[in-house]
Amino acid sequence: MKRLLKIGEFSKLCRVTVRTLRHYEEKGLLKPTEVDEWTGYRQYTLDQSQRLYRIIHLKGMGLSLDEIADIFERGDDKPDPEMIRQKAEQCRAEIVRLQRQLEQLESLEQLSKTNRTMHETTIKRIPSRIVASYRRVIKNYDELGPLCVNVIGPEMMRIGCTCPEPQYCFTMEHDAEHRDENIDLEYCEAVGEMHPDTEILRFYETAEIPKALCCYHRGSYNSFSETMTRMLSHIEEQGMQLSGNPRFCYIDGPWNKEDVADYLTEIQIPIR
Repeated sequence: MKRLLKIGEFSKLCRVTVRTLRHYEEKGLLKPTEVDEWTGYRQYTLDQSQRLYRIIHLKGMGLSLDEIADIFERGDDKPDPEMIRQKAEQCRAEIVRLQRQLEQLESLEQLSKTNRTMHETTIKRIPSRIVASYRRVIKNYDELGPLCVNVIGPEMMRIGCTCPEPQYCFTMEHDAEHRDENIDLEYCEAVGEMHPDTEILRFYETAEIPKALCCYHRGSYNSFSETMTRMLSHIEEQGMQLSGNPRFCYIDGPWNKEDVADYLTEIQIPIR
């Protein structure tokens, strides 16, 4: 006959709180072997620890208690391949989200130490330039670097593009509203002369911007909104008006800086 353990004993041996055991019972995941009808005392057997540890293991993989209950109801002890794939994809998305959050925190930490939150704003004339343009919908800004290295750069080299000094490259977002994902992004790089369009690049001359409010942003690309907010407040306070899409001009970035806090971007907002 199997030895019966009071809920407190079972809790202590398995290193799980009584409250958790009662919660698992309510969910139908782990019911006591016996419940005294008069006292309500719950008793478990040692072999129930295997099911308990299976619950803990599945929960640690990110499965909800309801999902675990569904698995047990099917007579299985592990999720099916499709659920595993979905959970893995959720983990990857969470890693990306946390990495962006970490970058913002590290950037803010660095800025607080150096007091370099935002440089002074200036008003500039942005001359017209011949540019090589690449436009597509990207999942997020993390895709931009690999696109420059693996797609745009090689194509510019293939057709013999030259980039006059000072080099000038920028991005513009063409969505009607802000997007964190699936961004309609155009990357432009100033070149020395016009070339025929290719399947990858389009060449055109940008219009001159007579006046643009400009400001250097130091730190993660994911924290552009902080600098943009201050610039827009300045535009409002000075009675200026917007007259075009902002440009994000990349000066220092992952190609020459190891620390995200050292990335340097000039934000240019056309005004009138």
